[in-house]
Amino acid sequence: MSSLRNAVHRRAHKERSQPKERKRFGLLEKHKDYVVRAKAFHKKEDYLQKLKEKAAFRNPDEFYFKMINSKTVNGVHKQAGEPNKYTQEELLLMKSQDIGYILQKILSEKKKIERLTATLHSLDSQRSNKHVYYAEDRQDAKRILSETKSDGGLPAFEDLPEKIKRRTAASYRELEARKNRAHDLEKVYNEMAMKQELQKKGKKRKLREDEIVCPTSKPVYKWRTERKQ
Repeated sequence: MSSLRNAVHRRAHKERSQPKERKRFGLLEKHKDYVVRAKAFHKKEDYLQKLKEKAAFRNPDEFYFKMINSKTVNGVHKQAGEPNKYTQEELLLMKSQDIGYILQKILSEKKKIERLTATLHSLDSQRSNKHVYYAEDRQDAKRILSETKSDGGLPAFEDLPEKIKRRTAASYRELEARKNRAHDLEKVYNEMAMKQELQKKGKKRKLREDEIVCPTSKPVYKWRTERKQ
């Protein structure tokens, strides 16, 4: 009987919308909205109840190091920073791997720049077709014109189709972007190499402005000469 009862078509009762005189109060809460809000409320209520039970049955002699290694800042629980678990040699090894990755990217960008430059060099280095020929009559002019066409030279950039012009312009923009990227990577590589050298053993000091021969905005260091054994 239950299957027959479910087979009978029933009218779907829809929830009413917010009346016009109560539009200022926003949307009228539907049953599905109430279910979500009720679940969230009971979830928080259960969590608070568990915390109250833990606080009631807490051992007063209980101690953990996190009790003194953590604190609350503006209502947010933060744990104290852990001491560095890597040795100086391990840190230098990791930084050398990072420097190697940056150097690999620099070499890759330079190879792509060379490839693009060689591709675009043919358009820049082609000869200009501005030579003037003087003909005595029409037949001589036709002969000179046929000889110049059969010369096999590349067409001028102005005579190329618009599609090729757009691709060439895009290639030039890509070339400029890759040059800028290679320059930025070289700056990052130099900074990382300097930090790696500063972490190595040996006495060093930062030079004053009057001691620098070539003025620069970056700091300059000088290492003390040591005799190798």
